[in-house]
Amino acid sequence: MSSPLRTAFIGTLGTIAMIAAFAVTVQAQDKPVLTVYTYDSFVTDWGPGPQVEKAFEATCGCDLQLVNAGDGAALLSRLQLEGARSDADIVLGLDTNITARAKATGLFAKLSPAPTGLDVPVDWSDDTFAPYDWGYFAFVYDNTKLIEVPGSFQELIEADEDLKIVIQDPRSSTPGLGLLMWVKAAYPNKSAHIWESLAPRILTVTKGWSEAYGMFLEGEADMVLSYTTSPAYHIIAEEDHTKSAASFSEGHYMQIEVAGKLAATDQPELADQFLSFMTTDAFQSIIPTTNWMYPAKFPDAGLPKGFEQLITPEDSLIISDTEVEAIKEDALAEWLTALSK
Repeated sequence: MSSPLRTAFIGTLGTIAMIAAFAVTVQAQDKPVLTVYTYDSFVTDWGPGPQVEKAFEATCGCDLQLVNAGDGAALLSRLQLEGARSDADIVLGLDTNITARAKATGLFAKLSPAPTGLDVPVDWSDDTFAPYDWGYFAFVYDNTKLIEVPGSFQELIEADEDLKIVIQDPRSSTPGLGLLMWVKAAYPNKSAHIWESLAPRILTVTKGWSEAYGMFLEGEADMVLSYTTSPAYHIIAEEDHTKSAASFSEGHYMQIEVAGKLAATDQPELADQFLSFMTTDAFQSIIPTTNWMYPAKFPDAGLPKGFEQLITPEDSLIISDTEVEAIKEDALAEWLTALSK
């Protein structure tokens, strides 16, 4: 090809490429955007986020944007700071320990429609938040290293003085707040004493779950506050059976994670579509082996092999969201006082 023809040909290709790129940009801009605030482990490559995004975008003709806005309690704090100006259409990652506080902000809209046919182990009647998974808090340990495993808070207190645990801050983390309520539910009249006795066992307090679990995996602590379902990850994803959850005789506190629609969203119909999508098999089948929790509505295929090896608490503990609001400040003061000594 002669030089002038080659120049013209290359110029034509460049024009075609520019037109194609422009068309893709216009097409992307034509798609409505749904912004979901959630927590860090949800949006990681190994979390539910990437699969949820792909599955929902295949049905909605939209651009689903998952934004890491911190652990549950921090997530709500950010939303309160942004108020009605927030870019969020949906918040995913609160739990029943903070839903009363979330409702009190006036930032959330009522569900339309409310979810039905759920498999959460409580009667669900909340008209503002929809559950997407649930589980039980527990202390996870390495069963090849910890031989004498505490079977209660009292046994944890009385364990060898070298035994150390990592927990999360209840002011920023939903597991941290869950532990606060677990102690309160198990020992309503002795919670301050329990925290004073537990304080020497606490190696450190992290802002969120990911930091705490990472420290445990690196061998910096003997036990970490996590979930009864956490060993399922190691069993299924890693074929590692060395991680177990300690069964406590007092019972285990339940966490039900939820999502809600912002009243100020500019995509109300799309937000409703996503909240309805959360209870479908397409979403719920992703939860057990990415978020490593029990799905709010069991998928058609049931739970993956490996979940049958998990402990099942003999007693389930939970405090209503309104009661949590009534006792939370006193419980937090007890915790802060014990850890400051």
